[in-house]
Amino acid sequence: MPKTVCIVGAGPSGLVAAKSLLHDVPPGTFDVTIFDAQSRTGGLWPSKKDDNDGLIHPLMVANQSRHTVQFSDLTWPDDSPELPRAWQIGRYLDRYLETYCKDAKLKLGTRVEKTEASESGWKVWTRSSDGVDEKHVFDLLLVASGYFGKPAIPSCLPENPEIPIVHSSRYRDLKGLLGKTNQKGSKILVVGGQMSGVEIAGTIATHLSSAVNSPGTSPIENSDTYSVHHIIQQPVWVVPLFLSPKPSSSAPPFLPLDMGSYNMANRLQPLINTQGHISEDAAKRLHSLYQVTLGTDQSNYSSALAITPQDTHKPPFLAVSDTYMDFVRSGLIKVSRGKLESLQGQKATISPSGDKITDIAAVVLATGFEASSSISFLPPAAQDAISLSSSDLTNTVALGFHGTYHPSINNLGFVGFYRSPYWGVMEMQARFVTAIWAAGGRYSPSLPQSIKEALGKDTSIERTIGLRTDPRASQFPMGDYLWLMQEFGTALGLNRLEKGNTLNMDILTPARYPSKSASKEQQAETAKSLKQTETTAWAGLTAGKFVARAVFRSLLGEWKLERQLISKLPSHPSGHFSGTAKFLLRRGTRDGREAEFDRLGPDGDPGLEYLYVEEGDFKANNGLTFRATRRYIWRYNEANDKLSVWFAKTDDQKRADYLFHQIDFEVPEYDLNKESDNARGWFAKSGHMCIDDYYDVKYEFHFQAVNLKDWRLGYTVKGPQKDYTIDGVYTRV
Repeated sequence: MPKTVCIVGAGPSGLVAAKSLLHDVPPGTFDVTIFDAQSRTGGLWPSKKDDNDGLIHPLMVANQSRHTVQFSDLTWPDDSPELPRAWQIGRYLDRYLETYCKDAKLKLGTRVEKTEASESGWKVWTRSSDGVDEKHVFDLLLVASGYFGKPAIPSCLPENPEIPIVHSSRYRDLKGLLGKTNQKGSKILVVGGQMSGVEIAGTIATHLSSAVNSPGTSPIENSDTYSVHHIIQQPVWVVPLFLSPKPSSSAPPFLPLDMGSYNMANRLQPLINTQGHISEDAAKRLHSLYQVTLGTDQSNYSSALAITPQDTHKPPFLAVSDTYMDFVRSGLIKVSRGKLESLQGQKATISPSGDKITDIAAVVLATGFEASSSISFLPPAAQDAISLSSSDLTNTVALGFHGTYHPSINNLGFVGFYRSPYWGVMEMQARFVTAIWAAGGRYSPSLPQSIKEALGKDTSIERTIGLRTDPRASQFPMGDYLWLMQEFGTALGLNRLEKGNTLNMDILTPARYPSKSASKEQQAETAKSLKQTETTAWAGLTAGKFVARAVFRSLLGEWKLERQLISKLPSHPSGHFSGTAKFLLRRGTRDGREAEFDRLGPDGDPGLEYLYVEEGDFKANNGLTFRATRRYIWRYNEANDKLSVWFAKTDDQKRADYLFHQIDFEVPEYDLNKESDNARGWFAKSGHMCIDDYYDVKYEFHFQAVNLKDWRLGYTVKGPQKDYTIDGVYTRV
């Protein structure tokens, strides 16, 4: 008779647990039932662009690439973006369910209300969305209900606020936050300075920028009067979604940020855990690494975000955003250091400074989640055994062998119940629990020797409890992905597949640890996944892929522009232009590319674009001076990794008219193994025939690590009535 298993949660953790129980052991070993309170699978991840009922905005871009946000035996489609959006991750999970979990009994819209343990198994009480109560009996209980139980709300907030207050997980757009009609206040206050705080502040600023700079009617009135005010308790390193393995170069290559983070070539073997307790020496090394990676201590953006020498002895904190830092530089986001002490009416008080923020229109709380409610269905004895803590949002439960079990409860397992739930680790956790249960339990004589040894050495419970009072605890106590994968691989006796041909990169992905029992179809998926990672790495390291995206991201904000014009015709005077160029971010528009939008269909992603506004004074060599302005639309197409520049319409200068030119980058010759190579920046070129005039366009982009330091744009124009050259230099204001 198969052992019956109750899985609570149908998100990534629950689905990979079901797959492991059904496919990693002989058929018929387990009979699996999955309960989820939601009406769909996917957990946090919606599978539709308009599904706004969950805890994640369906259009949110993942901060890990598709090479990490996947399981070992199901690849992403080749045309998927490197960094998928939330709804696309939900679609991936739909495919995973259909491929591997069809033999599980799936009970959606059914909440597990209570459980009761016995020597022989578990009694489970459920309630359906239409109010039907049922009692079930299972041999085994697996908790995959997630770390995001309910939003953590500060106690300092008023019971009946005068202004809207929402948790960051519920923010969707400006209209939903502020309403259509104008209301009092002009500042959107974001509270919370870690991952979600930086992300949501950047998102709201992007929405505000788009509302102001897009053609047509704004979704809110007086959108140009709003700004974002962000309260942080300490500075964090803010990294963009694409980083460079060669930050010393003026023409650095780029890869998705996790490819560098999960490069085992940068670590000594065998790996040792780098997370948990962070010593002062380790903190200084990490701060130094981040500063080299970003090319800045962040003081050039804001003194509130600067990582000073006094900060470098503390454990570092990271956040991810493509837009946050440059919106801070531009002033659309203003940063205050401290803690929200109180909110009265439209006024917030920050401690310990006592500073006031007035004229607040709305508050967005990026204060995280408390996970204890996710397992409130466990009996009190079980909650006591796992040392459940509702006050410690990071180390909520104390579980054995990296979050998988507790030694006092033999028939209870956990998958994905920790922060930083990288999918490879979830899959390993599921395999570990499956292997123990398939062997008959932790004390069974048939338990594999490698697992016995791993359990004998394990100190996860003591370590977790110790970190609760450790002032030097890391941001993510279980955040060393490479080490965790090594630990599980050793315990499970899984051999890591050799790396592909990716130069000096040894990128760890879930596909590097395939299941021993993988079918031919699964093996084919694993091979395809490894090939996708290899192809992406090669394209980034040797072919200039993602440079256009890095340039596009780094253009955001204001630049000082000095341009020299030399004309060979007396009808067009030579002279010098001095002024500014602003790249104003907004949601992608249809203008000029209607056919492309139609091909995208309802699931298409218009991406982002810039309204380019140039203003200044042109002083001709003949002494004449006049005010000059130009407008263009700059676009990045993720599908073909191309930047393009479009003319703006003369009668509506927020709208694109027709294509000016597409920018083609030239790949420099450099040695990735050399320490420094600053001979040149990224060169790019283009050409465009405008009626009778030909524009020969040349660019040169100089990076300082991941950010543009300065760049040049020059072109020669020849035609029946034009013969001139332009050379412009852009430097940061």
